[in-house]
Amino acid sequence: MKKVLVLFSGFLTLFFLVQCSSGKKAGKASAPRITYENSLTPIIMDNCVPCHVPSKGGNKKPYDNYQNVKTDIDEIIRRIELEPGQRGFMPFKKQAKLSDSLINVFKQWKDTGLKEK
Repeated sequence: MKKVLVLFSGFLTLFFLVQCSSGKKAGKASAPRITYENSLTPIIMDNCVPCHVPSKGGNKKPYDNYQNVKTDIDEIIRRIELEPGQRGFMPFKKQAKLSDSLINVFKQWKDTGLKEK
């Protein structure tokens, strides 16, 4: 009887060890998903108003909608990477370049497939 109990305990222990493999995602923090709605909209509303937001009095191409930002993403990235004083620098009204981390949000959004939501 003792042999059966030891054997059963061994199998049970082996079973649990197999289930606890390191390939599972337990304990890994997932990076927030970069989308137009949750990542770019706040940046645009903080830095591109009023020029690119018609409801705020803007008269430039509106970037308060997904399709326009998706279409112009390469130009947006090019212009926000310029230095203040260079022709085409954006955000024009701020007179200061966006931080590298904010610029990287636009780049990562493009690299991860331009998701809307």
